[in-house]
Amino acid sequence: MGGGDKCLRPLAARPVLDHVLARARPQVRDLMLNANDDPARFARWDLPICADVVEGRAGPLAGVLTGLDWAAAAVPGCPWVASFATDAPFLPADLVERLLEAVTAAGARMACAASNGRRHPVFGLWPVETRHDLRRALVDEGIRKVEDWTDRYRTVVVDFPAEGFDPFFNVNRPPDLAQAERWLEQASAAG
Repeated sequence: MGGGDKCLRPLAARPVLDHVLARARPQVRDLMLNANDDPARFARWDLPICADVVEGRAGPLAGVLTGLDWAAAAVPGCPWVASFATDAPFLPADLVERLLEAVTAAGARMACAASNGRRHPVFGLWPVETRHDLRRALVDEGIRKVEDWTDRYRTVVVDFPAEGFDPFFNVNRPPDLAQAERWLEQASAAG
């Protein structure tokens, strides 16, 4: 995208992050944004901004750990953290509900989303109690790939239909942003 934060790019005259938050906010009690570098760029959203709790930009698992640590401190008694990618403006409105239902039904420890035969492990439901295990995996073992960690647990994968477009479509390049604009226009025209 030529540098900068993908989630701050305009989509239908609003930052992509606005679209993500509009879908995520009704699904959870509290929100926190995991972002490294200057947190001031996200000040307008009035959310807690937390940088990775492990050094070295360790990828999505570092963000999950940051969320787990934040929840343990800021929301005592919170059993779960749901994670969302901030460049996916069409995430399902029932994501958390379906992940929680699947974890309960399968007796699993955690859940992640899938569509079109592909896992989307950034969209997951994580038990706060696993934060110490995750920290050891990241820091002591150097684990970086989400599946390398989730494969240690009974993890349920929840498939979401891709009707018209993939709900986990992410805006990575300018053509993706243009496609997202077209889908929003089509949805608006359809009423």
